[in-house]
Amino acid sequence: MRGAMLVALALTCLAACNKGSRAATDTRPTDTLDLGAGLAPRDSADSVLLAPRVVTGPTVLVFWLPAADSFPPDDQAAALDDMTEYTGKVAPVLERYGIKLLPTNADTVFVALPNHKQRTILLSGLDYPFGYVIIEPGGTERILAGVYADDELLEEVRSYFDLPNDTTSARPRITT
Repeated sequence: MRGAMLVALALTCLAACNKGSRAATDTRPTDTLDLGAGLAPRDSADSVLLAPRVVTGPTVLVFWLPAADSFPPDDQAAALDDMTEYTGKVAPVLERYGIKLLPTNADTVFVALPNHKQRTILLSGLDYPFGYVIIEPGGTERILAGVYADDELLEEVRSYFDLPNDTTSARPRITT
């Protein structure tokens, strides 16, 4: 339980770094964790992050489901530390390209579609109850269950969003 709380806090802090980007936004106020107001989850079963996310734009969703509590505490801590470190290394690239980074403890994710429709993604029943979902509304999501090293995660993100390999260059310009 402690591990799930820590991952939610760490990932929320990472997601807060992306507030100003032009990427996806949540449409449900109950799904937003505001650490400034002192609203922090007590454990994975009592969290505002249990409300399903609604994804409306390019997003990398970091999930840690309550089922992770069934892992031994040492394994949870190791997975949490690795995910936090690797996600932190990838976060600047996501921000550079306007890709939202969102944490969740919910086993359901909704992808907003045209005409006010939503597509459902279920995360329960995967090999690992933690990992990443790479989503672009209108496309097929890519679910990465388990811990991915920063270079592997970055390669998956680059491949999915067709980003250039040189991430040190200037922001891409949008032309109309």
